[in-house]
This record gives sequence, C-alpha cells and structure tokens, in this order.
Amino acid sequence: MLRFAANLGYLFAEHPLLERVEAAARAGFAAIELQFPYDVPAASMKAEIERHSLTMLGINTAPGRSGEAGLAAVPGRERDFAALFKQALDYVTAIGGTAIHCMAGIVPPDQRPAADRAFVANLTRAAELARERNVTLLIEPINPRDRPDYFLTRLEHAADIIGRVGSDNVRIQFDFYHAQIVGGDLMKRFEALFPLVGHVQIAAVPSRAEPDEGEVNYAAIFAMLERLGYAGWIGCEYRPRGKTEDGLIWARPYGLSSPQR
Repeated sequence: MLRFAANLGYLFAEHPLLERVEAAARAGFAAIELQFPYDVPAASMKAEIERHSLTMLGINTAPGRSGEAGLAAVPGRERDFAALFKQALDYVTAIGGTAIHCMAGIVPPDQRPAADRAFVANLTRAAELARERNVTLLIEPINPRDRPDYFLTRLEHAADIIGRVGSDNVRIQFDFYHAQIVGGDLMKRFEALFPLVGHVQIAAVPSRAEPDEGEVNYAAIFAMLERLGYAGWIGCEYRPRGKTEDGLIWARPYGLSSPQR
C-alpha cells in the first residue's frame, strides 16, 4: 500500500512550522518531512512529533548565505558545508529522523569539474558520520528552471555521484516533478534507477500544485511504485492551490483518510 508523507515546507503553510505538525496529523498523514526547521528548537519539534505519533523522515541541510542553495558541491566551501552538515545531523537525530537531503548548491559552469570532485569528497565524509547514527544521505536533482545554476540537475548524474562515493547510505531523492522537467521518461528512468532510490517526492508539472493536474499521470506512477514494491514514503512536496486539507481529495483513493485527532 502506498504511504504518503506531508512535506511541511509546503503543506499547511498558513500555520507556523510547529503547528503544521498537528495539522498534518489531523489531515490523516502518518509521516512528515521538513526542509529547514532550524528556527524551532529540536526538543520542541520532537515533543510535537511524538504527541501526534508521527514518523519523522528527513530534513535538508541549511542553504547557507542568502541566495545560496546548499554547499555540498561548492568548491572552496568544504568547511562551511561540514558545519551545515553537522547542524543537520545533530538536529535530525534529535527529532528522530532518518535522512538528510544534502543540498548541492549553486555552481557556475566554469567551476563544475571542481564541484564534481568536491561533491564526492563531501558526501564521502558525511556518509561516514551519518552511518554512525543510522542516517541516510539523499541527493536530489533539481531542475534549472526553478533553480538556475543548481549543480545537480539530472538523475543519471546523481547515480554517477553515488557510485563514486560508494556508500550504501547515500541514495537518490527521486522527485518526479523535477525529473519530468529535466528529461521526462519517468517510468523507464525510475525503474532503471530504482536500486538507488531512497525517497520519492511528487507534485504536478508544471504548476507544482496537487498531483491531480498537469502533464504527469500520477495514477500510472503510483501503480508502477506498487508493482516494483516501493516500500518507502511518498513525500507530498507541492504548493496547494488553496487550503491544504481541501486539496487532499486526490489522495483519498490511495488510503489517506482524515481521522479526528
């Protein structure tokens, strides 16, 4: 059975972050993922997650300075990435999470060969630290339309990076929204990369709204996930067209209900 998680960086955005945890539980979600929760003390976040008996998935490394989008692949910023990664690792373990999306960062074209080497080296070191706490590292290709000059844009590049790192706790965060914009051919590519996939996210293309519109046939995608035996969570990382709860009608056929809590 498919399992959906609420990405609280996007869903229930009308509430402060800590209140979104309760909103997700009331809407029927059994798991959540966060993006940048660092302004909320970890103890407060953990208490709220436990109060609603939710499964905590992952968070992102902080983006860095204004205008940056992570540092994992930015040459010359290795020490800064190490600090951001330690922050993420300490936070995610404190709240009971199990994954960190290591954001690659913005890299000009002329720096890309150096960035490739930096990304592998940074992930190799981070993977060793994460393994000690049973944490998985995720890397996610992000489309250049939404984030120009982001270093990692293609799934196949992510697979190459993972192969060079050589750690079994480094995996692809397969976001169908980004993958459709960069390359398409979603089902064939997912099947080919399935052994390397650590997490899945969804949103409509091109609107990034609920996955019941646009050019991606999510009914077929969900059927594929079930056929392949995907046992992980599906992160709902979309921007609701209106109130989050009202837009969840798309998920009712897949078992997401709204219990009273």
